[in-house]
Formats: sequence, structure tokens, C-alpha cells
Amino acid sequence: MGYIKENPLWGTLRRSLLLLLVLCATSLQAQQMPLSDGATASVLTCDPGNDFYTTFGHSAIRITDTASGIDRVYNYGTFNFDTPNFYWVFTRGRLDYQLSCTTFEDFMYEYAYEGREVREQPLTFEAGQVQNLYILLETNYLPQYRHYRYDILRDNCATRVRDIVYSAWAQDTVLQRAAEPASYRRLLAACMKGDLEWWHLGVDLLLGLTADHRCSAPERMFLPAEMEAELAQCTTSGVWTAPFIVEPSRLLLPSHRTPLKASFPPVIVFALLFAVVAVLTWVRKMPRWADRALFIIAGLCGLFLLFMWFGTDHWCTNWNLNILWLSPLLILIAIRLGRSPRWALWLQEAMFAAAAVYVLVCGLSVAIIPLILMLMLRVGVLFKRQ
Repeated sequence: MGYIKENPLWGTLRRSLLLLLVLCATSLQAQQMPLSDGATASVLTCDPGNDFYTTFGHSAIRITDTASGIDRVYNYGTFNFDTPNFYWVFTRGRLDYQLSCTTFEDFMYEYAYEGREVREQPLTFEAGQVQNLYILLETNYLPQYRHYRYDILRDNCATRVRDIVYSAWAQDTVLQRAAEPASYRRLLAACMKGDLEWWHLGVDLLLGLTADHRCSAPERMFLPAEMEAELAQCTTSGVWTAPFIVEPSRLLLPSHRTPLKASFPPVIVFALLFAVVAVLTWVRKMPRWADRALFIIAGLCGLFLLFMWFGTDHWCTNWNLNILWLSPLLILIAIRLGRSPRWALWLQEAMFAAAAVYVLVCGLSVAIIPLILMLMLRVGVLFKRQ
């Protein structure tokens, strides 16, 4: 009996289609199959890492059901580095993050490799609430729902965890601690003490007045560590005697991360630079090209702040008063120097003074003050020469 030899390409295609059908069936089964009554849910909190995008830590949700062989971690902090024009898209505030799902073992392997501490807060959910959370997560994991537009302060890996936990809890009220009032800016600054002072300076330069909003308890939970602290104080029914929403944290993975090398503090660097400029000004040896370079660099930085304000989707870079001292007006002054209009010099000096008050009142990095004083000094020299 004769036979027809199968085309290798068709065989590969058929096997791929069969695998796709199996995966689809498995996914549908996972969404429809209820968890056992012994299933549990917990919030995972991971300490910061050495990369900038890990500076503020991470949050995820773990679903465990021994009877069904399920031990999964749902992670809202995944993004694709291969996105076309990645840095431009990120700068414009148009980078999409997505929900990913992995095994608990794989999740822990990544953090063990990076040496980052991981803690777990078991949720005090009943079986039905765990099932609700599982269904919500599986629905969010569908391809048409898993992507979302990332916002570092209002819609990130931590706030997504907060919102879906509250949704699954399905209680009218939760009561949270009366935390000390703090703005988004101050909460971020607390995460960048020590070896991250240069990053702190960069963040303060980019954030506008909108980041000085006083955060409520739920709003503070945009930071994973803050969410861990807030969840530990959440109760049901709006009274302190009611059960807490989570059990006490337990350590899953201790930290053994190699700390970043200490860098020279920016406040010292810029204070020394101001001292050099002050001495050159005193002995009248400051070259004209140095003034031009100083003013042009500051003016171009101001144009970038304007771009971040008007040319991007970042709401937290709006109303950035650093534009007072990183002023595009300095470009005009750089071009004309001694022939600059007196009104421009007067205006710029007033803007420097207002910027110094803004930095001190809103608690921006003190490394900005020597820069303001240096620019103020050189513009003042031009005014005196007139």
C-alpha cells in the first residue's frame, strides 16, 4: 500500500497549531476551574535593586492552591525593552506596562539572583474572596486586558495590586493608619537617601508642583514599601477592632545585594564649582566664553523642562518651577552678555530669588542652591557692568 510523504513544513505547522490549542484550552480551564477551599492569596513586597527602574521596589500577588498544583505570581511591573524607540516612548510618557504571570519558583529565582529581599503578607481572605481575586487576575491576564499605560505615581505595579486586592475584598470600607502627611516628592526622596543623591537631584529637577500634592493613605501606596505598611494597618468594617486585611509580614528571601558604590555628593560638587566661579569673579578672571557656556547649558535645560511639561503625557512634570532658574531667558543673555537688556537681567535675578525660596520651601535637593547662586552671581556681574 502506498503512502504520501508529509511535507516537513506542514508537520511543523500542525504541531504548532496543536500546541496553541492545548495552551488555549489550558488557559480557559484555569479561568473556569474554581480554586479549592484551601487556596490562599498574598502580597509580595520586594526591596529596591541597583537599576534605576528598581529604585522604589516592587509588588506582586501570589496565588497558592496545593490541591490544584497552583503557585503563581502575578506581576504588573513588566515592560518590553525591545519596544521601538524605547527611550523616546518612555520619555514621552507613552510606555505600556503589562501584567505577567509566572511560577513562584521562577519569580523567586530572579530576586535571589539580584540579591533583593522579598517579604510576604498573607491576605486574610475567605475562600470566595480568594476565588474572586484569582478570577480578576486571570481576566486581567487575557491579551486584550493585560497592557496598561504606566504612571509612576498613580498607576504602577503597586497601585494595580492595591486596586485589585480591594476589588476582591469587596468590603465597603477599610480603615488605614493616620500617617504623617507627605507629598509624592518627599516620599520619593526618602527612597533615594545615601548613595542615590544624584538620582534624587534628577528627580527633583523633573518633577513639577503637581508632585507636591499631599498624599492620602491610599495614594501613599504607589510605593511598594508604603503599601506594605498601609496594608498592615487596614481593617474591615471601618473600626480598629475588626480583623486586619493581612497577616504580619514574613521574610521569604533575605537581602544579599551588593550596594552601589558611594558617589561624591552633588551638593559638594556644585558648592566647589560655585566657589571656583566666585573666586574668578572676585579676581575678574571669568572668561566670557565660560559665561556663555554656563548660560546656554542652563537655558537648554530649561527648554527640556518645557518639553517635559508641554510635550509629554507625564502629569507630574507639569508646573515645574525649576524653570525659574533653568530659564530659557538665559540663552538670550548668553548671546548678548554685556549688551543684554536691563529688564531681562532684572527679571532673571528676581526669578533666581523666587527659585531659591521654592527649593527651600518644597524640600528639593539642596544641591540646587549652589547652582542658583552661581547663575545669580554671574548675571549680577553683567548687571553691574552696565
